[in-house]
Amino acid sequence: MRIVLAVAALGLSIATAVTIGVADLSIGEVLRSVAANCGFPVRPLPPLADSIVWDLRLPRVLLAALVGAGLAVCGAVLQALTRNPLADPYLLGISAGASTGAVAVLVLGLGAGAVTLSAGAFAGSVAAFAVALLLAGRRWTQPSRILLAGVATAQLFTAVTSLVMISAASPDSTRSTLFWLLGSLTAASWPSVAVCAALCGGVLLACWTCAPALDAFSFGADIAQSLGFSPARVRALLFALTALLAAGLVAASGAIGFVGLTVPHLVRRLTGSRHRRLLPMSALAGAILLVWADTAARTAFAPQELPVGVVTALLGVPVFALLFRRTR
Repeated sequence: MRIVLAVAALGLSIATAVTIGVADLSIGEVLRSVAANCGFPVRPLPPLADSIVWDLRLPRVLLAALVGAGLAVCGAVLQALTRNPLADPYLLGISAGASTGAVAVLVLGLGAGAVTLSAGAFAGSVAAFAVALLLAGRRWTQPSRILLAGVATAQLFTAVTSLVMISAASPDSTRSTLFWLLGSLTAASWPSVAVCAALCGGVLLACWTCAPALDAFSFGADIAQSLGFSPARVRALLFALTALLAAGLVAASGAIGFVGLTVPHLVRRLTGSRHRRLLPMSALAGAILLVWADTAARTAFAPQELPVGVVTALLGVPVFALLFRRTR
């Protein structure tokens, strides 16, 4: 029942968020635009209104939902694998690597015209994960080793990013880079929505099938092994899947903090710790949260737009503090 209500809330949030903006639209007009573009025999909207819905707002809102869902799922999985309540999707240095890749495209012009910002960020994320694996060595599936390697990798790529920006950036490119580093969905498009949807769907399904193993990992690797699971194999699979998903999401939206950290904690209070329920509910809650956070980011100070990462941080820190006090 809770999942049905959450799905309904997400659908209503998406439909309502598309109507909010400088150009006022109704939910009926949004549905007409979607139906007309999907080939249904309805009277289309005027070209300008249709373009606002179909080309600008709807891809952005859908991308916000997918990014929020993916970050929340990554956070829930990593917190179970590492038994660390502070684990989040950027634990393995992925965000720092994406930043370096984006800066290489924006500031240095590497691959300009052939490599987009998203492609550069994704390549940087994958490179950061590879460095973390090299630093962790053969026993990289052990949580303590991969955590330390991720911290070191993040510091390395952050230093490289700062060095490049200080030495080669112009004021315009620095502003663009900083805006992206704080999280932004302004570049949302239907291709980015399709890529993130495929990544989120595939990784969520894979993690959901591994839910019994994640339940066992919550009690420790020894318990998981005694129940017939291979700790090294399961960790290797899920670390790789969450790293791939986080890389794709960061490439599409920049680094958006606190979603993957706080949403799983909130959802556990409603559903418990069983991952069969926790993972889909975390995905839905993360999607709803980021849809409204991005709506606030683009409308609160219109026509000036805030990076969505600023909004999630302003929301996430008080929520995390409240959770921390209740846990104590």
